Amino acid sequence: MSVGAQDILESMTLAGKHALVGGASQGIGRACAHALAEAGASVTVVGRDAAALDQVLAQLPRPSSAAQIHRALLADYSNWKTVSKAVVDHVAAHGAVHIVVHNTGGPAAGPIVNAAPEDFARGFEMHVLTGQAIVQACVPGMQAAKFGRVINITSTSVVTPIRGLGVSNTIRAAVANWSRTIAGELGAFGITANTVLPGFTRTARLESLFKGRATKNSSTVDAVEREALETIPAGRFGEASEIAAVVLFLASPAASYVNGINLPVDGGRLAMQS
Repeated sequence: MSVGAQDILESMTLAGKHALVGGASQGIGRACAHALAEAGASVTVVGRDAAALDQVLAQLPRPSSAAQIHRALLADYSNWKTVSKAVVDHVAAHGAVHIVVHNTGGPAAGPIVNAAPEDFARGFEMHVLTGQAIVQACVPGMQAAKFGRVINITSTSVVTPIRGLGVSNTIRAAVANWSRTIAGELGAFGITANTVLPGFTRTARLESLFKGRATKNSSTVDAVEREALETIPAGRFGEASEIAAVVLFLASPAASYVNGINLPVDGGRLAMQS
């Protein structure tokens, strides 16, 4: 059977779905919230800054129907217990969450030999324990709907560790295997779990990392950027909207048979390292 353009567009719609997007006050999280809302999902943006979340809500596309409602949820991913309660209460009040975009700030930069055990514990709580708490709160609704998407935003360090990001390299890999385990256990319920690996993407996080690298090497940010660009076949840094486009696909019915993958979105950088 042939598939036309209209069929493809319809398979990308998220009308009637409820998405929970972490780290939504800026960068990749904000871009994901916008893309999912544009596709018709009701979006709950999650973060620690109420004013920033309100600003994101105000900038989301106008709802296409009365059923599409956007909300904000204040939660600090550094404490999985408070996040768990917040999400459980949110689901009880506003209905099932069908799409979880698990996204939060990365661990602090630095060599792994200089990292304290507490640094790993904080990173594990923010990324793995909090993710587990959120998914556990949302899975019953996904199972009832026979539709669920868990999409994790990590890093290309899942495949190739990045120098100077010791804790992050470790924690990101843990998230990826946690995600693949979910994929194996819940795939039969129409629930998929995938991990997106952004490369160098223009965000506040990348700017901070480049500034730190420049200071450490007694260099300049421009020099650090030029060095990074030399590793990217596309010849440029990614945009948050480009990561969000991939998240939108993975969240959609069109990606129903994509499960348990680590998907680089990096302009070809990893391909040049293999």
